[in-house]
Amino acid sequence: MSQLKFVQHSDQLHFDGQAFPTIVAYGDQDKFDAVTWIHSNRQVIEASLNSSGAILFRGFPVSSAAEFDVFSAAFNYPVFTYAESLSNAVRINFTERVFTANEAPPEVEIFLHHEMAQTPVSPAKLFFYCHAAAETGGATPLCRSDRLFQKLYAEKPDWANEFESRGLKYTTIMPLENDLASGQGRSWRSTLSVADESEAESKLGALGYSWKWRQDKSLEATTPRLPAVVQLGDGSKAFYNQLIAAYKGWKGVKDNPGSAITYGDGSEISAAQLDYVVSLADEFTFDLSWQDGDVALVDNYRTMHGRRKYSGSRKRQVLVALAAKS
Repeated sequence: MSQLKFVQHSDQLHFDGQAFPTIVAYGDQDKFDAVTWIHSNRQVIEASLNSSGAILFRGFPVSSAAEFDVFSAAFNYPVFTYAESLSNAVRINFTERVFTANEAPPEVEIFLHHEMAQTPVSPAKLFFYCHAAAETGGATPLCRSDRLFQKLYAEKPDWANEFESRGLKYTTIMPLENDLASGQGRSWRSTLSVADESEAESKLGALGYSWKWRQDKSLEATTPRLPAVVQLGDGSKAFYNQLIAAYKGWKGVKDNPGSAITYGDGSEISAAQLDYVVSLADEFTFDLSWQDGDVALVDNYRTMHGRRKYSGSRKRQVLVALAAKS
C-alpha cells in the first residue's frame, strides 16, 4: 500500500519552513483503496494537518460524490450534516454526508470565513471535493488565521485584545424562502429545521439568540456572544470568526457594519479595524486553483476559506463533507 508522497509547488506559501497547503500526490490509481490507504496513513496526515492547516490530495481516483463520501468517511470523524447545521448558505445534498459548497451564482464572491463561525455550533474539519473545475476563476482561497492573529497582535495589540476579550455578535436575516442569488440565502425554516414561527422562536431561545420578525416574514436573528479568537491545541491562537465575509460580502454591511457585526457587548467595531484585518489576510492567503478530482482537508479552526468568482460554460461543482469536533 502506497505511503504519502508530499510534493512541492512553486506557488505554495511557507511559514517557518512548513508549506501551505501541504500537497499529497498519489500515483498508483489502479490499486487505490481509500479506506485502507487512509487508515494506513492517517497518523501522518493528521500530524501534517495540525501543523499546516490544510492538505490538498491531488491525483487520487475520486470521481463522484459517492467516492468522495467513502474517502471522507474513511477518517472516521463524527459527521456534521447540513440538515442539522445553522449554515446560512443554500446547499444541495448528494448523500447524508456530502453536499454542495454553496449555490450562490458564479458572479458572487464568497469572502474568507471560518465555516459557521457565526453560529453557536460549527464543524472542526472540512473536506472539499472538486467534481468539476471552473473554466476561469473559481479558486478557493485558504487563509491561515493563526498567522493573521499573530501579526494583528504584534502590530495592533490593543485591537487584538479587544477582539479576544469582547467577542462578537452577528445579525443575519433569514428569508421565508430560499434565495438562490445570495451566499446567505437559506430560509429560516431550513436553517432552524422548524415548521413554523413558534418552533423557530423556541429553537432560537434555546440557542441564546434574540430576534424579530420582519414584515416580509423574514427573520432577523442576533447571536449570543461568540468568540472572535480561539486557542488551538498547540497553544497558538486563531482569528476565528466571519468578520471578513460579513464586512465584504453580506448585503449592506460594508456601508453599515453595525447592522450585522458588533462586539459581544453590542458596541461597534470601527471600519478602520475591519479594513486592517481585511488587508492582513492577503499576506496569509493561498488561492487553491482546482483540478477535477482534487480533495482538500481543511482545519476549520486554523484556516479560513472562501470562493472566487468564476465564469465559463462549464458549471463549477465543489462538494463538501463536514466533521464535528471529536
